[in-house]
Amino acid sequence: QEQRVESGGGLVQAGGSLRLSCAASRFSFGIYTMGWYRQAPGKQRELVASITSGGSANYADSVKGRFTISRDNAKNMGYLQMNSLKPEDSAVYYCNVVTEIGAPGLSSWGQGTRVTVSS
Repeated sequence: QEQRVESGGGLVQAGGSLRLSCAASRFSFGIYTMGWYRQAPGKQRELVASITSGGSANYADSVKGRFTISRDNAKNMGYLQMNSLKPEDSAVYYCNVVTEIGAPGLSSWGQGTRVTVSS
């Protein structure tokens, strides 16, 4: 069974930084575009960053210039470096495969990791 485990979230003050990690169980992890989604209470889940198997990245306007997505295909790991955090970044963050149209490629979601940014 395919499985992803997110970690690295926590409580941080505005302006601080966190690095999220995504551990994937699929052996063929390296051939897929992967990304980070987030969902805050009362809001729709949104894609905040994606990265292709070759390392080309895209970002939502709300995080552009502050977040950096990366991956290590040999380790089946994905990462999201989050700098200059704002209270509006507070959400549960999830990783998933990302399709050509930006939709999640797998219907199952992990537990996610919670990010809380205080002012």
